[in-house]
Amino acid sequence: MTKTLLLQVAALVLCPLVGLPIVCAQGAAPAQVAPAPAPPARDMNVYYTLGPDSLERDGVPRGELRGPFVLRDSKAYPGTQHTYWVHVPAQYDPAVEADLMIFQDGQAFIDMNGSARAPNVLDNLIYRRELPVMITVFINPGRTPEQPEPNASEWGDRTTNRPTEYNELDDRYARVIVDELLPAITKDYRITTDPSRRGIGGTSSGAIAAFTVAWHRPDQFRKVLSIVGSYTNIRGGDAYPDLIRKSEKKPLRIFLNGGRNDNRGIGRDGQYNERRDWFRQNVRMAEALTDKGYDLNYIWGINTHGQRMGGAMLPEMLRWLWRDHPVSTDPMNTVERSFREPVKR
Repeated sequence: MTKTLLLQVAALVLCPLVGLPIVCAQGAAPAQVAPAPAPPARDMNVYYTLGPDSLERDGVPRGELRGPFVLRDSKAYPGTQHTYWVHVPAQYDPAVEADLMIFQDGQAFIDMNGSARAPNVLDNLIYRRELPVMITVFINPGRTPEQPEPNASEWGDRTTNRPTEYNELDDRYARVIVDELLPAITKDYRITTDPSRRGIGGTSSGAIAAFTVAWHRPDQFRKVLSIVGSYTNIRGGDAYPDLIRKSEKKPLRIFLNGGRNDNRGIGRDGQYNERRDWFRQNVRMAEALTDKGYDLNYIWGINTHGQRMGGAMLPEMLRWLWRDHPVSTDPMNTVERSFREPVKR
């Protein structure tokens, strides 16, 4: 028996016994090893966890989250209504103008089991004088009365007016904030009229919506907080870098957060579309804002789309945006050197 025939006989005997990936037939082709399976997908957000500034701390006075309230029958988007909540810190004094912060997709930022837990952040940082006393508003995208309120699993892209309001670059959503929300807030709270003491922010489409409000109305808002912003071609958002370069510089301060694994623009057909690459478009935003000389900070992580990194970073983003709020350097000012205590009612 030849050496080749002996090998073929051995293959016929061994294949059924050990399940080797060999074609088991007389005269078969050389052995073929099956391709190795793809490695399991890793959680690229696993190390982005909330720090102590995002958690409830013993001894820290708790602010009050008021609401929900409803802005009915929007003039900017007829037939829609907007739900919102207001965080009032324990230190708020109606006799003193407070700073203002507004978050889009409000339900996600006030979810106390979520990845941002903004009320805790505000309470902790205001108490330690790392933020000024501020009124913070959490507003949801518009919806018709019969549509459901967005929630942790459905932010409203398939059920509300969110895609139109947040992703288009016209000034209609800015009108919701400036002409509809602000009058309702300033009726009940004493808010500064200084736009440098007012901020607006959000995540994903909520982030580009926040930028759009400040872009159209820098007379009202000059601080922008952007977490994995959707500056992509959903409704033409990838036009912003060119608009920034062509337009007169606006008096804005912007903090961008983005992730290397955030929707990288590779479609189901395997083709790459740069205009749908979330990370690339955030980098383009940073490049354009830098070239134009804007007051800019940005952090790129390894995260995917969502709030896992940006939520953990929320305390630092707010500190940076308000880094120059007034302080006293008088060593004899014991009030300035103490925790900010609640206002006695």
